[in-house]
Amino acid sequence: MTPEEENVALLRPLYESWNETKGASFGAFLDIIADDVDWRSLADGGVGMDFTRSGKTKGDVERYFEGLGRDWEMLHYVIDDYVAQGDRVVALGRCGFRHRRTGRVVETDKADVVRIRDGRIVSFFEYYDTASVDAATRD
Repeated sequence: MTPEEENVALLRPLYESWNETKGASFGAFLDIIADDVDWRSLADGGVGMDFTRSGKTKGDVERYFEGLGRDWEMLHYVIDDYVAQGDRVVALGRCGFRHRRTGRVVETDKADVVRIRDGRIVSFFEYYDTASVDAATRD
């Protein structure tokens, strides 16, 4: 197996479990997060999405997942394609979430760019429709 194939094989079951458990399985992600991770989201802590601010530690990533689960109900999170080159894997898919306070649903394409070193996630950056997410958080 090539290093790229190994990296995809590391991530694929995490994403599948993430979808199947509707977000309850984030501990599996924490298990392979490096201590010095660079965790980022396109929303970057914007209004109504404060949990998305950049993180540098496992504790920061845990805060991200807890905030996501507190504020949003996952409907689905499906990865359609994995593209790997060197130490990077891009997971391309789509997801749906319902905002717990407003009840609004967001369906968006999703791209996660993950860097892996020695079997650990050392960086993560997620891209999605931030305008739709922002609108769903507003009364």
